[in-house]
Amino acid sequence: MTKADKTLLKMHNNPDGWRIEDLQSIARRFGMNWRHDGTSHCVFVTAAGKTLPVPARKPIKPIYIKKFLALLEES
Repeated sequence: MTKADKTLLKMHNNPDGWRIEDLQSIARRFGMNWRHDGTSHCVFVTAAGKTLPVPARKPIKPIYIKKFLALLEES
């Protein structure tokens, strides 16, 4: 099991207290694109074109983690 897989499992178990860098790492591992061009939000984009803007403030609210995980499962 890779570090990204362990982080993903931890996100499923506890969606509280994550940072935007953690989500970017998971997205990179699973082939999802993202853009964060000095704005307040990081936008994750699937291969199908679905997007999820996530506020880049620390810590990220659990609702965004749940939406991110659902987006990963769809792609």
